[in-house]
This record gives sequence, structure tokens and C-alpha cells, in this order.
Amino acid sequence: CDFVIRNPAYLSYLVCCVIQKNRIITITIIIIIIIDIVFLMSCSWAARIRHWVAREYVGVLVSYMAYDIYVMYLCHWHKSEERGEAAPKHSWASLGAFLRKERLMVTHHLFILVVLTPVAVHLRGELGDFFVGCIFTAELSTPFVSLGKILMQLQMQDSLLHKANGLLILLTFFLCRIALFPFMYWSYARQVGLPVYKVPFRIPFHCNVANALLIAPQLYWFFLICRKAAGLYRHRTPQEAAKLR
Repeated sequence: CDFVIRNPAYLSYLVCCVIQKNRIITITIIIIIIIDIVFLMSCSWAARIRHWVAREYVGVLVSYMAYDIYVMYLCHWHKSEERGEAAPKHSWASLGAFLRKERLMVTHHLFILVVLTPVAVHLRGELGDFFVGCIFTAELSTPFVSLGKILMQLQMQDSLLHKANGLLILLTFFLCRIALFPFMYWSYARQVGLPVYKVPFRIPFHCNVANALLIAPQLYWFFLICRKAAGLYRHRTPQEAAKLR
């Protein structure tokens, strides 16, 4: 991968940018996930258990989200430049085009930065380190998503590696971004000795709202992933393959 990135004759600058972005994100997320797994394994089920990782990790998450937004903008601009549609770099026009294209992803990231980060750091008091750790595991699917993007940029859409990675994306995305929320409700019910269906009426209303706002885009993205996976195993024309890049 380093050889390809350092030799522009093999790939366009846009492709190199996308590969480098996803490689950095993958390395960062792998480190974060390892730390998070260690945290969860050392944390009991009790809602009041405290752990330093749940506090210090938030700073890493903020840096990652801010970096991801900026690099998404750069990749969007270079893609527009290759099509001959790019406005001047770092202009309001290019920023507006990026926000229109990636509005859901940017909204998701900003919601985490502006709403959930203050809650996790200042407003939740001494409660919920275990559940904060559960939310962090949502990033477990990100390395596989990033690998998929890299393979598509390298025109390896039809490789066995890409197909196997697609299955891992489906599995990790479903478990860590969708099934995660019922699991947290079940774990709370187990802690306090309630039936699961009573948990939404026992916890604060804003917790239910936050969970709903978090899972809604995940369901939409999972639908898109399933739709793309449905076409992964059928023959594609060169034009269809190009659209996936």
C-alpha cells in the first residue's frame, strides 16, 4: 500500500487520499477498540462502576470525529475536482456542496461532538461508564468499512477478500451498531431486576431520545449496506463498478 501511495503514476491523487484516510482511520479505530474491550472486560455490570477509560477516551473520540469530518471534506473536494465540478478549495461553495452530499454523516458526527460529548464528560455524573463503553464499541465495524473503501479504490470489488470483508461489515455493523441498543436495555434490566419492556419507562426520557437519535441513522446505513451487499455477488458492468468507487 505504501508503494502505491508513494507512486502517483499508479493511482490518482484522489485514490491515494481515500486510501490514506481510511488507513489512518483503521489504525486509530483498532487501537481504540482494543482499549475499549479491555475497559469492558474490567468493568462490572453495575451502572455505578467508574473507570478512567470512560472519561479519558472521550478526548480521543472528539479528535477522531473532527479529523474524520475534515478528511471527508478533502476527499469530496478532490472527487469533485476530478469530475471538473469543484469550487475553489475551502470556499463556502465547496463547503456547501460537501454538506449537501454528506449531511447525514456530518450531522451524526456533530451530534456526537456537540451533544453526547458534554453529556459523557460533564452531565452524567457518576453513572453509566459501562454503557459509555458499549457505545464506543460501535466503531468496531469501521476498520472493515474502511478496508472495503480501500479495496474499491484499488479496483478489487470482485475479489474474494472484498466479498469476505463485506460479510464482516454486515456482521459487525449489525451487532455493534444495531443489536447493541437492545443489549444495553437488556443489561440494565438484568442489573435492576426488571423485565426488559419496562426499562424505557424506568430510565430518564432523554436517554431514550438519545438512543433513538443514535440508532436511526444506523438503521438507514445498514439498509444501504444490505442493498450494496445484495449486488456484491452478481456480475456488474464496468459502469456499475465505477459507481461503487
